[in-house]
Amino acid sequence: MADLFSPLRLGDIDLANRVIMAPMTRDRAGPDDVPTALMAEYYRQRASAGLIVTEGTQPSLDGKGYWRTPGIHSPAQIAGWAHVAQAVHDAGGRIAVQLMHVGRVAVRANRAADAQTLAPSAIACPDPIPGPDGVPAACEMPRALTDAEIPLVIAEFVAAARNAREAGIDGVELHCASGYLPMQFLSSNTNLRDDAWGGPAERRIRFVVETLTAMADAIGPGRVGFRICPGVAFNGMADADPAQTYAALLRTLDGLGLAWCHLIHVPNTGFDALELVRANWSGAVIENGGLTGDKAQGLIATGKADAASFGYAYIANPDLVARLRNRTPLAKADRTTFYTGHGDDARGYTDYPEGTA
Repeated sequence: MADLFSPLRLGDIDLANRVIMAPMTRDRAGPDDVPTALMAEYYRQRASAGLIVTEGTQPSLDGKGYWRTPGIHSPAQIAGWAHVAQAVHDAGGRIAVQLMHVGRVAVRANRAADAQTLAPSAIACPDPIPGPDGVPAACEMPRALTDAEIPLVIAEFVAAARNAREAGIDGVELHCASGYLPMQFLSSNTNLRDDAWGGPAERRIRFVVETLTAMADAIGPGRVGFRICPGVAFNGMADADPAQTYAALLRTLDGLGLAWCHLIHVPNTGFDALELVRANWSGAVIENGGLTGDKAQGLIATGKADAASFGYAYIANPDLVARLRNRTPLAKADRTTFYTGHGDDARGYTDYPEGTA
């Protein structure tokens, strides 16, 4: 019987265990959004995870919304990620880059002067996000993408996937949750288009389907995963029927041979998201959301999930796998340092003890 610490093959990637490090924005990238040596050390410390999924990483200038988040679209950024990949691999780990285009969730002061704020429809995000000083600021009004521009955005994701492989990264995950661009296409309240990219669910899923298809064609489906959160209200999401939308999406993606579906599991009225995924998707499922070691063990033992991802717990516990295995109490993270560091500031980032379990 499989358990949390048994090996797993996700697509073309062999994992030593089923404990996944979830993507978490930490705002530690250096100038020009280049991954730093400190970021390489941060991920190296956590390489005992079966798979690390990195913080959201922008595929283009337009994809950036937050301060000091890394990119993977310039030669310097690719070189920075190569150092991260090497550090993780030298420590025996596996790593995937999460590709995150924020779409309308953007503050001008966080971005390059020539970056555009783009979305399926010209509807502003109602939730403020932190600016460079950490103070929440209103998001910009986006410009609706034209029909001719959408394939160009998909091509940016494809180029980013290729760049990740060039850097030695094992795979990529398309961020289709948290109210960012792919989810903006999926949701009925942010996609008001009346062309082939909007309207009924079968058309609103098109952007995600075509992006994942193109990424899989570029680097192989066994190195591509995706992350979803049906029904989440974060960043102004309010789909009229998330169960219908995501059932249509999952059924369509199911035949592509993708490596995993990473589910952020939140409570919903009328349906259970994990049951929805299992009913419409036959591939591997990574479960995320308020898990303990025992809960994760139960999900894997019963076959409800193939792996379990942990976010907050990984901040203060680089040795999380050993702590879960040995039932060692978890250290608590300092919330005041989650996002306040700079590219050379180790406080609350790489200064948590490792190897204490």
